[in-house]
Amino acid sequence: MSIEQQIQQEKVVSVIRKANEENIVPILEALHEGGINSVEITAETPRVLHIIETAVKHVGDRMNIGAGTVLDTETARAVIMAGASFIVSPTLNTETLKLTNRYGILNIPGVLTPTEIVTAYEHGAEMVKIFPAGTFGPNYVKNILGPLPHVKAMVTGGITLDNMTEYLAKGSAAVGIGSNLVNAGKLNTKEDYEKLTAVAKQYTDKVKAFERGL
Repeated sequence: MSIEQQIQQEKVVSVIRKANEENIVPILEALHEGGINSVEITAETPRVLHIIETAVKHVGDRMNIGAGTVLDTETARAVIMAGASFIVSPTLNTETLKLTNRYGILNIPGVLTPTEIVTAYEHGAEMVKIFPAGTFGPNYVKNILGPLPHVKAMVTGGITLDNMTEYLAKGSAAVGIGSNLVNAGKLNTKEDYEKLTAVAKQYTDKVKAFERGL
């Protein structure tokens, strides 16, 4: 199964900001135990290349370790060399798409308008990220995907446990969850990580209930 297929199947991608080399593995272990297996570690994080390398070394055989907030080709190549297996961006950069296609790496660029979506697909995107989805709401996703039924879209920005399934019902292939799931700076104790696992399980259980029509 490809990473894109796994993301579409599991439907939840965790966006991890401000992690470090000490807490990244406990965070990933907690998410994995809760059923979340695809994460993006954001590229503005200090020492992000070392953090990605650490993540891949410890859980890369069980989880998809991606890089988020990738704005340019230089960053994209660096995180790929560090071991990132997919790329997510808040914007559309066609040169970055060309580079990731060259390496055979899934690239999920940030888009908002129909023109940006079509441009991304014309340059080889297999999935796009509608961002900031929360500003426009689930009906925007439904309306924008109506004339573009072939598009696989992950929505990010303002997605919560309460509104997640509404976005899925309107046609989103997956959701990206940021600080509503992982707040790296507030994870200090064993109990904090146990709580993270419990919250992750709430998200994955809700996806399962959605798929059963509950």
